[in-house]
Amino acid sequence: MHANSYAQILERIRVALEASRTVFAGFTPGAVQTEYKAGDDPVTKADRALDAVLRKELLREGEGWLSEESADDPVRLQCSHVWVVDPLDGTREFVTGIPEFCVSIGFVENSRPVAGGIYNPETDETFLGSISSGVTYNGKPSQPSRRKSLTGALVLASRSEVKRGEWKPFENAGFQIRPMGSVAYKLALVSAGLADATFTLTPKHEWDVVAGAALVLSAGGFVSTLEKTDLTANRHDPLLSGLVASGPFLKDELLALVKSRIEVAEKI
Repeated sequence: MHANSYAQILERIRVALEASRTVFAGFTPGAVQTEYKAGDDPVTKADRALDAVLRKELLREGEGWLSEESADDPVRLQCSHVWVVDPLDGTREFVTGIPEFCVSIGFVENSRPVAGGIYNPETDETFLGSISSGVTYNGKPSQPSRRKSLTGALVLASRSEVKRGEWKPFENAGFQIRPMGSVAYKLALVSAGLADATFTLTPKHEWDVVAGAALVLSAGGFVSTLEKTDLTANRHDPLLSGLVASGPFLKDELLALVKSRIEVAEKI
């Protein structure tokens, strides 16, 4: 796919995000009937309704589909173009009425995240971008943080990881830690320079992070797995060990920090 054709992909993402707005209008965050999947993960009618709408708006013949709310079809592994979608990332926050949930749409070309769109209906924020166009935040061009040191930085943390005490080693590291739901939303905020960095120390699925990673990369930011490798997507096993993302100048300091934390955890 030529770079200029990402414009068509972005338009499809924009239309799908707009369609999701209509779905959300039928639900009230904090007053939603909830079921639970294996592993105590909540799921609602909104998750399933959004999945159906996104599939209808996005998927074309010859493209693959990987979504948290769809049965995985291995045919996607033979596709060079794949949609990686979390119809409602941050369902726990949605169920409890915390405004940190979003629709997350990622587009993958030859295993590389190249375009994405994320929409938070409660804050009315839309993040949209591709590697050929850069990223817009609510329709205006944006870029990630230019900060060169973690000292004084705003780092977004997983609310559940903080609750479990996994961020205690960073409490005196010289940066501000802000617990937040939805890893996709956190990555989107980093892509637009609304936070300096984020990382997760626990495994995440591709549908959690591909759209946000595409946005950070499209904006000129930095994304890495915990193993210090580039994020590749549409793998047979979509589970990742974790992810690190920031503005371009925090790469080395951030990787060193996370590496030291992992080494300490392995010794315990």
